[in-house]
Amino acid sequence: MSQKVISLTARQQAGQPMTPVEAIDLYGIRDWGLGYFSVNETGALTCRPEADPQDEISLVDVVERAQRLGLNFPLQVRFQNLLHHRVEAIQSAFAQAIQKTAYQNSYRGVFPAKVNQLKEVIEEILIAGQPYGSGLEVGSKAELVAALALNESSASLIICNGYKDDEYIRLALLGQQVGHHVKIVIEKVDEVERIIRLAEALQIKPVLGIRVRLASKASGPWANSSGDLAKFGLSVSEVLHAWQRLSEADLGTCLNMIHFHIGSQISDIQFFQRAAREAARYYAQLIKLGAPLECLDVGGGLAVDYDGCASTHASSMNYSLDEYAMTIVQNIQQVCNQEQVNHPMIISESGRATVAHHSVLVVEAFANVEKVRSFTLPQLQQLDDEPQVVHDTFSLRQQWLDGAEGIVVYHALLEIREASQQLFELGQLSLTSKAHIEDCFWHTVAEIAAKYHQDEDRPAEIKQLIEQLSAQYVCNFSIFQSLLDNWAIDQLFPIIPIHRLNEQPNHEATLVDITCDSEGKIESFISDRGGVGALPLHEIGEAPYYLGVFLTGAYQDIMGDHHNLFGRVNEVHVYKDASSPGGFYIEEVMHGSTIDEVLKDTQYDIKDLVRRFKFRVDQAVQEGQLGANQAYDVMSRYRKALAGYTYLTDS
Repeated sequence: MSQKVISLTARQQAGQPMTPVEAIDLYGIRDWGLGYFSVNETGALTCRPEADPQDEISLVDVVERAQRLGLNFPLQVRFQNLLHHRVEAIQSAFAQAIQKTAYQNSYRGVFPAKVNQLKEVIEEILIAGQPYGSGLEVGSKAELVAALALNESSASLIICNGYKDDEYIRLALLGQQVGHHVKIVIEKVDEVERIIRLAEALQIKPVLGIRVRLASKASGPWANSSGDLAKFGLSVSEVLHAWQRLSEADLGTCLNMIHFHIGSQISDIQFFQRAAREAARYYAQLIKLGAPLECLDVGGGLAVDYDGCASTHASSMNYSLDEYAMTIVQNIQQVCNQEQVNHPMIISESGRATVAHHSVLVVEAFANVEKVRSFTLPQLQQLDDEPQVVHDTFSLRQQWLDGAEGIVVYHALLEIREASQQLFELGQLSLTSKAHIEDCFWHTVAEIAAKYHQDEDRPAEIKQLIEQLSAQYVCNFSIFQSLLDNWAIDQLFPIIPIHRLNEQPNHEATLVDITCDSEGKIESFISDRGGVGALPLHEIGEAPYYLGVFLTGAYQDIMGDHHNLFGRVNEVHVYKDASSPGGFYIEEVMHGSTIDEVLKDTQYDIKDLVRRFKFRVDQAVQEGQLGANQAYDVMSRYRKALAGYTYLTDS
């Protein structure tokens, strides 16, 4: 992989030029972008929806067009052609693996609705997968209801996972009755009796699968998706019991599939190798017991290389899509050949790898919370009346300027700053004196940090100091709504300016959102080491400064909450079109949540709120605090606010 330098170098100064190749290397775009993203000669971030360098769309052009349509930030941009390309890429990888190994069956992909349940996303995936008989995996009654309506092709699969009550099973059976290709996966042993009873009552022969609880386990946040502590799946004894009960109920011929799932974002290919072989043994042994199995569903877990490191880091993956497909196909084939049973149709549920790349969150950084202000420090002779602790602090600064070793001065400054704090708490140090000490401390340690910046062997505490001194860019969005996994499981996402990439960045910064929560911040960014504490960014000037957060299409759209009542963001759907200006057109605009909408979602009655506020305004008029015209203006602004976007706007 290319070497990513996520720190400022001596030549990275404001106004100096940067080539597209330098920008691509700086932010690691080549490593995590899969050929879908690049930088053009104007310094704009571009998307190549089908990984074709001759066919790219400027994200800046998309943003400007969205603004002309009246959309404010944050803005979700979906490249719908990229969705199609991902479906086709996964299908192609398995097709090639099957051809190279002479595997004696086929492959079907299903998209797990939980990864992104938005209608416009699922519809695009179904259209893209229609030529291959792809379909959907659902895990709840609500998802099944949507799938039964949206999945128009009778050749497409619907895999029913998750815990099931009678209504869930009944819906699945009725879906089969109207011509859908529905497979009901037995997740818990008590579902067997429900299925037997309902199938008999409805006189429908179900198509069934069994989820096996594999001994093979992955690592990371989803390690317990398999193994003894797994929430779902049947043990060996339960698998045998389920097969026996189905046979006794004359439903043995309905058992069609073995299913397993070892977790999401599996970074190490070895886990797939072991799991596929173990599941194939279940498949072969059940066939030898008489089960008419035809399919093996290998579940999800196909990772996304968020940080571009091609490693076993939790935000990475040490394999390619082609290697994943070959690993699955070869290991199933080898076990089936050993057991002398027919090769099963392979089904996978690769949701994250299908949708992550198609969605980009664009946010505006509008302020810089600086750690060190550019105050002019007084000279020592101007501090004659100050206490000794102030003189000691400035003397240390002079020692640093005279060539003293930085780490020694830093340690001494830390000690004297702690002493000054104690004096202040005891009332023995004035606010002015404390300000002198703080200003001198931060100016000096900032200079020390700058000197050590390019030293690879710098002490760990200096490295921590450098991260402490990085700027904080305030961005108009909510991490809890749009990047929940960053907060919840420390998921890394590539974050890059979408413009000005033809000039060197001159700041290192962390990002904070506009929520009132202190945890609404991003302090880890991609690098060749898996994560660093600051991001190279440009000076925020009078012109707007836009950042793109990439690979947000999986889970982030649907898992966000109403923290601070911000709600969903504005959204545009982009399609490539060589005949349109900029090579694209915006097919659909989805407006983000308005204030009244999020209030309704949290059980507020809008009419009641207006009535109560108007009562307060009327009281203010009666008490002489407001005039009649002022009262009218206040109520107008209140009603306008209710209908407005929840995020910050210019007006």
